[in-house]
Amino acid sequence: MKTNSQQKVGAVIAAAGESQRMAGVDKAWSLLGGKPILVRVVDTFQGCNLIDQIVIVLSKQNLERCRQLIAEQGWSKVTDVCLGGKRRQDSVAAGLSRLNHCHWVVIHDGARPLLTEDLICRGLTEAQETGAAAAAVPITDTIKVAGDDRLVQQTPPRHSLWAVQTPQVFRFDIIAEAYRQTKGEVTDDASLVEQLGYRVKLYMGAYDNIKVTTPDDLALAETLWQKRGK
Repeated sequence: MKTNSQQKVGAVIAAAGESQRMAGVDKAWSLLGGKPILVRVVDTFQGCNLIDQIVIVLSKQNLERCRQLIAEQGWSKVTDVCLGGKRRQDSVAAGLSRLNHCHWVVIHDGARPLLTEDLICRGLTEAQETGAAAAAVPITDTIKVAGDDRLVQQTPPRHSLWAVQTPQVFRFDIIAEAYRQTKGEVTDDASLVEQLGYRVKLYMGAYDNIKVTTPDDLALAETLWQKRGK
């Protein structure tokens, strides 16, 4: 994908969440295959040849711990660890501000530890078409749209519905503009880009690219990790 020195690629790992549903355990430091989830995520970006720079966004209590981890792990591509904000979008904006002269940026949830280098590389390839791409998988359940009274209003056709994941890849100028003009709260970076009228290309993610939000998610992630035989 990268054809010249101008095509510098940065990564922002958003890991500043409060882990409210993890029964008092900080998910960034929860173990997966014997190593913290955060280590699994950063290792994948560190090992990806297309990534030049990594910025990790964390909560205040984890900043120093992560700086020590960087030294221990020898992550040469991690150039900054910064404080996250109240909302996810505030954290991502903080991470974007620490990137240096990047043409592309890959944004990833620090709670998705089963990321692969292939997902990153394919995202960068797919983003060439429109300047924005997001990993996603076709949903397997039937979805119902209901009102506040929980009465079904419609059943959208399943073949057109996708569950969006990260990584999400953007040309830096596009995502920077989206964050400058953001209105309201969003939980998905691509939504901000869509609001500006840019087209976002979905590409096939992975059903095992789960987000660890609860202890049950962590147990499932461990099973999936062991299944990979790592």
